[in-house]
Order: sequence, then C-alpha cells, then structure tokens
Amino acid sequence: MSAGNRKIRIKKTRPLTDRKFVNLFEIVYSDRNGKERIWDFVSRQNPPKIDTGTFDTVDAVIIVPYHEPRQKLSVIREFRMPLNDYQYGFPAGLVDPGESVEQCAARELEEETGLTVVRVRRVSPPVYISSGLTDESIVIVYVDCSGEPSNRNAGSAEDIETVFLSPKEAEEMCADPDLKVDVKTWLVMDLFAASGKI
Repeated sequence: MSAGNRKIRIKKTRPLTDRKFVNLFEIVYSDRNGKERIWDFVSRQNPPKIDTGTFDTVDAVIIVPYHEPRQKLSVIREFRMPLNDYQYGFPAGLVDPGESVEQCAARELEEETGLTVVRVRRVSPPVYISSGLTDESIVIVYVDCSGEPSNRNAGSAEDIETVFLSPKEAEEMCADPDLKVDVKTWLVMDLFAASGKI
C-alpha cells in the first residue's frame, strides 16, 4: 500500500499524570507512512474521551451574556495564571454531574458576575476549543441577563471584574493589541461590534 493510501492509526494512550481537574496523556500512533509517533494532550476526563468514546460529553460552558437593561454585551476581566495577567473573556465553568448546560450557565454567570439569566437565547452544539492540545468540549450558551455586577460568590482564587460593552467599545477592544482577549470572546465581540447583535 502506498503512503498516500495509509491513514493515521491510534495504537494506544497512556496517562502521564494523575490530577483532580486535568491530566496529561500520551498517544502512540502510526503516521501515514507507518512510522510510530507520540502526541501529548490534556484531558479533563480520566480516562480520556479517546479511550471511552464519550465525545458527546460536554466538559464546560461558555456564557455569552447580553445585559438587557444596559443594552450591552457583558464580559469579564479575569486574572489567568498561565498568562500572569488579566484576560478578557466570557464567564465559564465546568458542568457538574447531573447538571444541564442551561443550569450550569445560570449558576456560573451568577457566581462570576452576580448577574441573573433572564432568557436563554440559544445553545451551541459541543465544540472543541483547542483540539491540538485537549479533548475538552464546550457548549456556548447565549443568554439575556439582568442585575448588578458582583462577584461575591467567586472563590478567593479568582479575581474577576464585570465589564459592559457597547458595539463601539467592543470594536475598540478588538483593535487593542495590548489587551489579552480569549479567542472565543474576540470573535463574538467582533461580530457584536459590526452588527450590534449576539
């Protein structure tokens, strides 16, 4: 068989760590030329989804909140350890066992911002955030919300500030090269800046 007809084949996975929230795994696979190679990745599941086949399992939600009374998009400014800096993003969190993604979205939004979900606009299918690095899947939940910002329920390990953006403010933030912005958030802000809609 020529190399052009061969396909990549996963041979096995092996855990490299044993932690509570995320683990490092090694995939042993053969490439299109039949050469054995190694790929490292992280997973919130142990065993990882590649071993269990549970790719329909949603790990986390990202909440895109539109504050109805202010008529503004709501984002958070949160200290992120790997960046050693603040990043703009959307409220997010892990889905608890037995919890629907809508319930998780309402809980996480309230915990991180103090805002209350008024209406769920739409829910994305599971999507992958960085498939070269992780099997983590998320669902994006678009909501209308109300209330005044407060992160009184955020843990002491979290440093979060709620920010409200008009389309013009979102446009300015998207164009600022000095800000650290989550990729999903940047894409939604860019669309909001152009259309005024989420």
